[in-house]
Amino acid sequence: MSDEVFLKLEGIKKSFGGVHALKGVNLEIKKGEIHCLAGENGCGKSTLIKAISGVHNADEGTIWIDGEKVEHMKPIDAINRGIQVIYQDFAVFPNLTVAENIALNGELKNRKKVVNWKEIHEIAAKAMAQVGANIDPDVKLERLSVANKQMVAICRAIINDARLLILDEPTTALTAREVEKLWDIVRGLKEKGIAIMIVNHKLDEIYRIADSLTILRNGRYVSSGPISEYDQERFTRDMTGRDISGEKYNPAPSDEEILRIENLSRSGAFENVSFTLNKGDVLGLTGLLGSGRGEIGEALFGVAPAESGKIILNGKEITIHNVKDAIKNEIGYVPEDRLTQGLFMDRSIQDNTIASSIHKYMKGFSLDDKAMEEAAYHWIEEIGIVAPSPKPAVRTLSGGNAQKVVIAKWLNTNPKLFILDGPTVGVDIGAKAEIHAILHRLAQEGIGVIVISDDLPELVQNCNKIVVMRDGKVAAQIDNNIDEKSLSDLLIGASVEEVESK
Repeated sequence: MSDEVFLKLEGIKKSFGGVHALKGVNLEIKKGEIHCLAGENGCGKSTLIKAISGVHNADEGTIWIDGEKVEHMKPIDAINRGIQVIYQDFAVFPNLTVAENIALNGELKNRKKVVNWKEIHEIAAKAMAQVGANIDPDVKLERLSVANKQMVAICRAIINDARLLILDEPTTALTAREVEKLWDIVRGLKEKGIAIMIVNHKLDEIYRIADSLTILRNGRYVSSGPISEYDQERFTRDMTGRDISGEKYNPAPSDEEILRIENLSRSGAFENVSFTLNKGDVLGLTGLLGSGRGEIGEALFGVAPAESGKIILNGKEITIHNVKDAIKNEIGYVPEDRLTQGLFMDRSIQDNTIASSIHKYMKGFSLDDKAMEEAAYHWIEEIGIVAPSPKPAVRTLSGGNAQKVVIAKWLNTNPKLFILDGPTVGVDIGAKAEIHAILHRLAQEGIGVIVISDDLPELVQNCNKIVVMRDGKVAAQIDNNIDEKSLSDLLIGASVEEVESK
């Protein structure tokens, strides 16, 4: 890493109407440095990226690029200075090929009027070679995985002479293996002297990749320094402004059984799955992709029901053929993709909150508007949804608050069993802690809680029982006295005996 600074920001302020998005932000990124920008949702990270890339001009403050003071920068000016941003949607063209996506920006930039397809393939091959990508240059982007789409976006950036590459939440939709491959690519770019800024709020990932860190909170600069200066305690305090407990969830033992699953099976998905859940338990269900972990949640909620086996809820055997059966048996389910499966994004908080329990508000042939509003206000207060009223559309909320609305929707049905698949994906550290606290409280109140997740720190800290799935079968049932490394070993094939012997 060089000591030479590529980008320096001092006192950057930006307002939109009466909303102060940035309130005096400082940032310094060196050449060949991997710098993480962290902060909770709504802290100003996206606005800062847009100020750096020329999308927004700062109201106050100074930007230096490669030692030169820059004013009134436009996006094309930022690109010409070597600043490339890869947003979460990658801004790729799904109907174009890999080679076209990589090379055509350069062709347009150079104002070429005739397309040289041989040259385009050579440009794409050269870019992919630099990052170790092995992708068919003639395949259309719509056929690629998320990880490969991201790789194409990185190739496009470096072929256009990137000197600062900004990655906005780059690991959100990647598997653990894909994340490690991405980090290998990022380290390779660092060795070439390219500065990298990664927007991320996952401390475990930041520790693996970052040289330094800057934290924002509520639009303000909080702190910056080498990653070695940040332990979990300081990171969470600077992010949230408060201390968050790192203690594991260990409820008092209970013999009151809420759920028993016996030999649950569905051909091609899972086989002879059995486990129990008692009052107070938060049961974690985990495994690699394809292990059957998510399919069990779908079976219990009737999305794709089991073909055999028993489900015993509060001492009564129940049959789940479809979602209607699950709701009738008072089962709630938060799906992995809250945006498309869990919420009506353009409808209000109130509409979403009562969506699964609307029958409760029927008065003759009309709805009781007052009762619905009271229910929405109750859940806003009860689980800490940050909103001025139940009226705003869910689309206007942060990821953490949107997830709380999904939770509120099912809590309003008074569930006996609550299943959550990836409950804190894309949620910042403060909202994550609040959601975990909600789940612990529900478990203590006697609601069965199952958390389906591949977030190992989340499982170890917040689930007192963990069921590990492998190839559709239960590979292990353990408590949370295990550490994350041992849990990872179980996921990839180690036995409980092997893990305990280490």
